[in-house]
Amino acid sequence: MRGRLEEALKGATLARDQRATSTLRLILAALRDRDIAERSKGNLAGLSDEQIVALLHSMVKQRHESIRHYESGNRPDLAQQEAEEITVIEQFMPPQMSEAEVEDAVVAVIAEIEAKNLKDMGRVMAVLRERYQGRMDFSRAGTRVKGQLT
Repeated sequence: MRGRLEEALKGATLARDQRATSTLRLILAALRDRDIAERSKGNLAGLSDEQIVALLHSMVKQRHESIRHYESGNRPDLAQQEAEEITVIEQFMPPQMSEAEVEDAVVAVIAEIEAKNLKDMGRVMAVLRERYQGRMDFSRAGTRVKGQLT
């Protein structure tokens, strides 16, 4: 994953794609920061691909929130910039699950762990996070789980 990001940065720089270049530099800087934090904890290997995907997911989530703020503040130019950054970041993320796939996964996990009521929601969400990190929108999945358990 890290190699793909570095190669994409080289390609964007050569193509003079300023938005992609700046976004990829932000991603790589965030990775370096996280690597340093991991080394201080004793993990010399750095971030795994799953952790990198989680980082990218959080970056997309931050940008969606920024878009909402910019649109409410009547700044469509900045909202457009954030949307372009999301497009660049999403190129390196695994494809998101469809609504039907999320529904199927929720039903399967509930049956597997024999969840019966809302008290089991935390266990269901933990299994979903473990299996589908980076591919599932957990706020939507939480709504589905709650609907299934009530």
